[in-house]
Amino acid sequence: MPGIRKLAATMSARTPAKTGIGDSPRPGREIVLLLHGLARTSRSMKRMQQALADAGYVVHAPQYPTRESAVQQLADEHLAPLLAQCQAAKPARIHFVAHSLGNIVLRQYFASHSLENAGRIVMLAPPNQGSEVVDKLGRFSLFRRINGPAGLQLGTDGNSLPNRLPTPPVEIGVIAGTRSINWILSAMIPGVNDGKVSVERTKLAGMKDFAAVKTAHPFIMRNPKVIELTLSFLRHGSFGLPPSA
Repeated sequence: MPGIRKLAATMSARTPAKTGIGDSPRPGREIVLLLHGLARTSRSMKRMQQALADAGYVVHAPQYPTRESAVQQLADEHLAPLLAQCQAAKPARIHFVAHSLGNIVLRQYFASHSLENAGRIVMLAPPNQGSEVVDKLGRFSLFRRINGPAGLQLGTDGNSLPNRLPTPPVEIGVIAGTRSINWILSAMIPGVNDGKVSVERTKLAGMKDFAAVKTAHPFIMRNPKVIELTLSFLRHGSFGLPPSA
């Protein structure tokens, strides 16, 4: 299929030629799939990608059309084929690190697909309960043009997509940002926020661990502390110290 070949070429071009199993030997390889946010590209995950590759993971950072498709299409037509390609390599586990909208795409995938060797998920600034920014600006045509159909699905009411999706059946760590560089959007969001989503609305029922870091929504995936916490969770299932042997 042309679409899958194009995706494969994108993955190959953007993936460091690194293999390994992290800081302890395990059978097979462990893949980490990085999912960028709304109106972003795979380049936004470059620093995270390099850190994970240096730690021994096989890292893929695909690019997908967040402004052109609804969340359901992104999950079924883009993420599902990518994961099928990853499975062909017979990895020990497939982990995920997702930013913002990427987390809702991932939750949508798990709502309608199974992944037998799914590993852990680190969610960066996820609008798990939606964002008031969408509530207040979604009716404006400029917002619609910039954010597309997926952006309009991220409201806070009970019928919004984030509030209807189940929690994926894996270990999940959530990292929220507490700093904003956009005071206009922050004024629309109650409580501590990162300029796009409040700390409280990043939380997800059933998450295993949670951390808040002083960084803004657009830069959270590049923050050194966030990268450190991400590595800890992928390795140990915790943002804190690894469990004693």
